[in-house]
Order: sequence, then C-alpha cells, then structure tokens
Amino acid sequence: MPHHPDRGPDPRPNPGPNPRPNRGRTRPVHPWPLRLMHWLNATAIVVMVMSGWQIYDASPLFGFSFPGRITLGEWLGGAIAWHLAAMWLLVLNGVAYLAWGSLNGHFRRRLRPPGPREVWRDTILALTFRLDHRHGVYNAVQRALYLAVIAFGVLAVASGLAVWKPVQLWFLSDLFGGFRASRYVHFFAMAGIVGFLAVHLMLVALVPKVLPPMITGGRLSEDAP
Repeated sequence: MPHHPDRGPDPRPNPGPNPRPNRGRTRPVHPWPLRLMHWLNATAIVVMVMSGWQIYDASPLFGFSFPGRITLGEWLGGAIAWHLAAMWLLVLNGVAYLAWGSLNGHFRRRLRPPGPREVWRDTILALTFRLDHRHGVYNAVQRALYLAVIAFGVLAVASGLAVWKPVQLWFLSDLFGGFRASRYVHFFAMAGIVGFLAVHLMLVALVPKVLPPMITGGRLSEDAP
C-alpha cells in the first residue's frame, strides 16, 4: 500500500534484503575427508595389531602367545614388513587428520575435552540404553575415547620407533627407559588401541544408525550444530 503524505512517516521498520533461508539445505554428517581418513586409520590399525601380535609371538613379554589364525605375516620378517607399512600409513594419515581437524575447526566443534562428570553421566546413560544420539554430535564418552586413542596412537608410534631403531633413535629409547621398557610401553599402547576398538564397536552395535553416515556421509540440516 502506498504511503499517504498526511499520515507522517511509516512506523514499520524496513526489513532490508531478505536473507536466503537455509530451510531444506543440508550438509554431510561426516565430510568425505573425514570418512576417508577414518577408514584408512581403521585399516592401518587392524594391520598393525595383527602383525604386531605375530611379532610379539616371536619373543613374548608375558606367559601367553596369540593364536596364529589372528596374526598377520606368517613369520617374523613378514610381520615386520606388514607392521612398518601400516605404521607409515597410520603416521601420514594421522598427520593429515590433525592438520585437517585443526584448520577447519573440527576439533574445536566436535572434540572439546569432556570433564569427568560428563563422561560418568554419559557412561551411565549408555549402559542403561538412555543415551540420546544426534548425528554430527559426539557425546562425552565418544570425545574421551577419540582423544584417548589419539594419545595411544602417538605413544604407540614413538615407542615402536624406539623398538625398531634403538641405536639411531637412542633418545626415544632413553625416553622410555631402554629397549626392553620400550617394548612394554609399545605393548600397552597397542592394548589401549585394541581396547578402544572393542568399546567403539560395542557403541556402534548399541547405536547402529551411526554406521551408514560414516560410509555414505549422511545428510544433516544446515541449521544443525
């Protein structure tokens, strides 16, 4: 309706240009770089664990050995070759993940370190099947596990290098207390990674809807956190 000059200024505020609404627009739950690095990490870790068990069996630290059917490499030399190949894949992929997550804000948005109360609360909720899950949002248990497995991965690589090259990388060997102590550190770091895998798979089994987005990317509203 046109403004009449005798009625004074129009009291209605000028809405300005209409912003383009986000309604109907979506984004991936997990971007393709994250999915690619996730599955490369999963492959590298499985190969490292199975070949590591074969290496362990050649000189056990404890009074047990791993069954041959769950090891990789068939003999010590073959297992070491598999182990080193997977280690370099894990290292390169890990560096790419840390760089990508730092530069695009992934760590800031998704992996804020949780407090002990948060972890305890979400653990109880998960065990009683009352933990709510939203796509694209990590609960406190997930965040604690992801941060822990990153730390275990760094420790496993550093101690593994100390075991592989104790003379050339003497400073790493000394850091862990020598060659034999480095083997123990490496064993327990890898055990921590295996423990993470077990809990991770258990959580996926409890909430199976989280798996398809890690394969296809899934879709999430632009307005979602």
